[in-house]
Amino acid sequence: MGSYAVFLRGINVGGINIKMADLREALKGCGFADAKTLLASGNVVLTSSRDARAVKRECEDCLRAAFGYEAWVVVLDASRVAALVDACPWPADDKSTHTYITLSSDTKVLDHLDAAGAALEGTQQQRLGPEALAWLAPAGGTLDSPFSKLSAKAKFKSATTTRNLRTLIKVRDAAAALEASGGQR
Repeated sequence: MGSYAVFLRGINVGGINIKMADLREALKGCGFADAKTLLASGNVVLTSSRDARAVKRECEDCLRAAFGYEAWVVVLDASRVAALVDACPWPADDKSTHTYITLSSDTKVLDHLDAAGAALEGTQQQRLGPEALAWLAPAGGTLDSPFSKLSAKAKFKSATTTRNLRTLIKVRDAAAALEASGGQR
């Protein structure tokens, strides 16, 4: 049985509103009995005997059926989330900048985003692995930052999602607790 973090893309923005209690119940109804949601931005930890690819497919099918939208998720093994948090070169809390990690289910899409971001003037970013790219935004200016605008383009939507480092730390800790409990809540 493996522990996974599931990151939903594009919920509670753009008219797709899903209550976390409803999300949790939908996933439980699809066989993820210990699904636990974190925050209101589509972060889930759960256990499964399936591999990450199968968990991704099953979660997307479940969300499409339960909520009627074109669902996209990124699924990472809990230990991989911990490794990405540890690999991030920037702090989770800083008065002048915010640290973000863009996660992807498609290495080629992230390669393209990485290259395009590197071409932007003043962008600070670092590839953490084939599925993750860390970047900085000025405090109070995240949505206006050149990299944020780039990563929001339609060509990246189905394969990427972004979380701040503080959120990834909370997901890491929740996944570790779920794993330590043997999947019991």
